[in-house]
Amino acid sequence: MKTVYVDNNATTRVAPEVVEAMLPYFSEFYGNPSSMHFFGGQVQKKVNEARERVADFLGAEPSEIVFTSCGTESDNTAILGTLDSYPEKRHFITSRVEHPAVMNVASHLSRKGYRTTGISVDREGRLDLDELKESIADETALVSIMYANNETGVLFPIEEVGEIVKSSGIPFHTDGVQAAGKIPLNMKKSTVDLFSLSGHKLHAPKGVGVLYVRKGTKFSPFMIGGHQEKGRRGGTENVPYIIGLGKACELAKKHLEDENTRVKSLRDYLEVKIFEKIPNTLVNGDRKSRLPNTLSVSFEYVEGESILLLLSDLGICASSGSACTSGSLEPSHVLRAMGVPFTAAHGSIRFSLSIYNTKEEMDYIIEHLPPIIQRLRDISPFWKDYLKSQGKR
Repeated sequence: MKTVYVDNNATTRVAPEVVEAMLPYFSEFYGNPSSMHFFGGQVQKKVNEARERVADFLGAEPSEIVFTSCGTESDNTAILGTLDSYPEKRHFITSRVEHPAVMNVASHLSRKGYRTTGISVDREGRLDLDELKESIADETALVSIMYANNETGVLFPIEEVGEIVKSSGIPFHTDGVQAAGKIPLNMKKSTVDLFSLSGHKLHAPKGVGVLYVRKGTKFSPFMIGGHQEKGRRGGTENVPYIIGLGKACELAKKHLEDENTRVKSLRDYLEVKIFEKIPNTLVNGDRKSRLPNTLSVSFEYVEGESILLLLSDLGICASSGSACTSGSLEPSHVLRAMGVPFTAAHGSIRFSLSIYNTKEEMDYIIEHLPPIIQRLRDISPFWKDYLKSQGKR
């Protein structure tokens, strides 16, 4: 069966060049980089080179790069490590549309007696900056606002947010998991103190991530153990995956123009054709400020899960939102926070592209999606009620 993979915000194909770079470190160069002998030393050299590649990709210093196991660990480390450094402050600010790796930490903190604030977004998914300004208090220990939303692709004005936060002398963390590899990044010129990255979102394998920690930022380790990562994250380094991530970051930097031209044009082409062929369709989020690869659309009066299953039968792999939450039949917390109407929120589908997608694949989706939506609407009582209200049936 033909496979059309458009769920790249959930995970990406590991680039062939990344696999090639990793393979020798499973069986040939298997030494522990912390060992003092030459066999471990040659591995440590390659870990250092990977760190330099990641730093170059982020516009950071190698000493500011901490390797982790994933984006979730990076988010947890940034938040809990910072709060541990400011025990006298008991207030945490985030947004109402964060990934569960941040949202659920906020809930955890509330149960531990912290005051937590979730900043609102409008119907386009844009952050309420006035509410952010009003929420900052003397007891605020950290502000964590995502760079780009994983479901809608909406980009937040991170530098503007950072200026607001930094003017109050508060550390600023951003979950940059979806932004990395899709938009230009430069931590040297940024207001961000801590930045989370996940390897499997930019064609590296699952199981490796990064936390950028700006030099001078107060920070306590979350993983306590040995001296690895200069004492900031204990545990023997996952060498093959770190090397793979370094290669993936090198490739992502080279492919950034392709992401923002060809991939964006494919996304736009898919969007236009969907709107031409399927009535009662809405785009979720700000169409002017979003990731170049992401299209979140709602088809009114149908269930998103049914759409996905029928698409899957044809080899089309999309998502109803975050892969971490799509097991639920409830509309996503992101769409609820945006105030997307009930009739549309349940029929939300996310198409997220990569450099490996083609126009032929977009045409395949456009060929098969309209009949699926019509088939589901024909059996939907909500669609029948809608047609009746419009005098069409």
